[in-house]
This record gives sequence, structure tokens and C-alpha cells, in this order.
Amino acid sequence: MKRFICRLAPLVLCLFSLTSCWSSKELNEVAIATAIGIDKSDSGYHLSVQVLNPAEIVSFNPTSRTAVTTYQTDGETLFQAFRRLTVEAPRKVYFSHVQSVVFGEEMAKSGILKTLDFLSRDHEMRTDFLLVIAKETTAEELLTVLTPMDKIPASKMVSSLENAEKNWAPTHTVKLDELINTLVGDGVEAVLTGVLLKGDPEIGMDMGNVEKVHPPTTIQISNIGVFKRDKLVGWLTEDESKGFNYLQDNVKSTIINVPCSDNSAASVSIEVISTKTKLTSKINNHIPTITAAIQMEGNVGDVECKTNLTNPQNLKEVEESVENDVKDKMVKSVKAAKQLNSDIFGFGTLLYRNHPGEWKVMKQNWDEAFQEVEVKYEVNVTIPRLGTITESFQRKGDD
Repeated sequence: MKRFICRLAPLVLCLFSLTSCWSSKELNEVAIATAIGIDKSDSGYHLSVQVLNPAEIVSFNPTSRTAVTTYQTDGETLFQAFRRLTVEAPRKVYFSHVQSVVFGEEMAKSGILKTLDFLSRDHEMRTDFLLVIAKETTAEELLTVLTPMDKIPASKMVSSLENAEKNWAPTHTVKLDELINTLVGDGVEAVLTGVLLKGDPEIGMDMGNVEKVHPPTTIQISNIGVFKRDKLVGWLTEDESKGFNYLQDNVKSTIINVPCSDNSAASVSIEVISTKTKLTSKINNHIPTITAAIQMEGNVGDVECKTNLTNPQNLKEVEESVENDVKDKMVKSVKAAKQLNSDIFGFGTLLYRNHPGEWKVMKQNWDEAFQEVEVKYEVNVTIPRLGTITESFQRKGDD
């Protein structure tokens, strides 16, 4: 019996330490932040924080109040700006539910590495939020726009970004750990997706913006921004952004339009349903060569001409046209990266893994060596399915 009590006593003592959450906060004591905006200011940083109005989120009888409120403050350091937020917000701001962090374009151009120290160090911040750039505007303006369909603008931004990455492919979602690892790593530069503000930001702050069929002011996902070390140095076009994602094996699905084989002005739309990219490297006479081998599968989604795709030769021509389109986008992307002198593809990291000895010498002048990198493209596209119909209705109309 005594032996049993001796074994049970430690368990009972443990139960006393688990009776409550020592750091718990009641909902009416905190303001839940959903997005953070960081802009450059004369004093250092201009901080914008979007917080929820819980009563408007869950209410079945919404009032004229907005579902979110944005507070702003300034500070010499980011930590100081966060603490100074207490003079604006009526409650302590809780950051564990932040979905996105937005850098103003000027902030991104001046360097973002110092801001990441606080974001990764603070114990309340999780690291699963997405980081983006407010393209051609400030983070503050972007976070004050009210969005239709989704009451929480931060949620709209995140869902649009994830949908664009999954179904269209000129964007790339980046979380904090990935960004930091890229910025401090050798042989690779960072990228972040841009977010555009379309329309008048003053109108976007008003509830009337979400009460119209066609909102005057909207948030739109843009293309990929290119960094050199921790500073934004330029933007890729839509085609160049897709080329980057092809090379990085980031493409889940997209649409490719290619000309019809009957010499008409119409086109065939191919839905990409899977891709697999493998990068390999060689060094000849101190000149690196990167080979990008891509296996791609697609479906016929739309035929706007009279081409008979049941003919194997015609289908082969479409596959070759898709291969040329993918190759062309990758060529444009590499050319743009070289013009910006930013190895966003991680070619240097690939050389470090495969040729550590040569890389040790080459890394000292990688900016110059990157310009000399030759890239070869091997694209293989198969289209095994034509959809639920085989022949176009236009062909049947001629019979």
C-alpha cells in the first residue's frame, strides 16, 4: 500500500500544476491582430496593425461598424512601435493570430532584415504567417481597405494569394522561416509576392466600398518581387514570375494558351495538372551549366478552332507548343534575374551541394559568375486527356 501511495503522489502533484492556464487571456481583455503593416518613416518605422471587432464578425445583426480596425504608430525600432501601440489601441494587442505581414515598397527597398529579428524573436508571434509587399503603395493604405465577401481583409489577402499560387502560378507564398533562411543563406536570393491596391484608398476605407456590385477599391495579387540581399531591387512580369515558379518546381496548376495547328488566329487552352522540375549542375572550364528538366502533364480545357485533336500528329504539335511556351517563360525569368543581378533560383546553392570545392572559390565573385551561368531546358509535356468531349463543336458544325 505504501509503495502504491509513493508512486501515486508525484502524479497527484502534477495535477495541481495543470489546473489552469497561467498565461490565459479573456477575449474581452485583448485585441486580436490579423495583419501587420511595416512602412518606412522619418523616425524609423511606421507600424499599422489590423485588429478584429469580434462583435461584428459573429453578429447576425451587423451594425454600421466595420469588422476590423487599423491602428498606426511610429517608433525608432519596431519593438518600440509595437509597445507605443498601447496609446492607440484600447486593449492589449494579441499577435498569435496574425495571418500576414505587409512591407511597404519603400520599406522593402531600404532593407527588411532588421524587422525580421523582432518578428522571429517575439514569443507571441507564430511563424506561419505570409509575408508580402505593398506594391506601389504603403502597407498602411493596403491594410485600411475593406474587402467584399470576406469581412477580414487579411483573410482575403491570404486566400487570394494561396488560390493564385495554386491555380495560376505567378505568385509564391513565403513564410517567415523560409524568408530568413534565404536571406542568410549562400547562393540564393529572396522573393516576395506583391499586392496591388486598385482604386482610391480613401474610398476603400468606407463601408460603401463593400456595398456595391463592383467595389471601387480592391486588393489584387500582383507578381513576384526580387531581392538582392535584404533589399527589393525589382519586379518580375507575370510571364517571368511563372518562369521562376517552373524552375523552382512551385507550379501546381495553371493555364497555357497555344496557337491552333490549323493556322487560324484562335488558340487551344491547356490546363496544367502536374509538373516536376529537377535541376542539375555541371562546371566546365569554370563556367557553370544548369540543366532544368521538367516533366509536365495537362488536359485540354478549351478549343477555339477546328483542329482535330484526336489526330495524334495535331496533339503532338500542341504538346510541342506548350513545351516552347514553358521554355520561353523560363528563359525570360533567367534573363530578368541576371539583369537584376539576383540569383533567386538558388543556382549558387545547387553548385555548393554538387561542387563544394569549386563553389568555395566561385562564391567570392558570384555576382559576376552568375552572369555567366548557362541554363539548358528540357521540357517534356504530355496531354493524355481531351476532356469530356473529343471533337470541338465547331468541327461537328461543318459536317
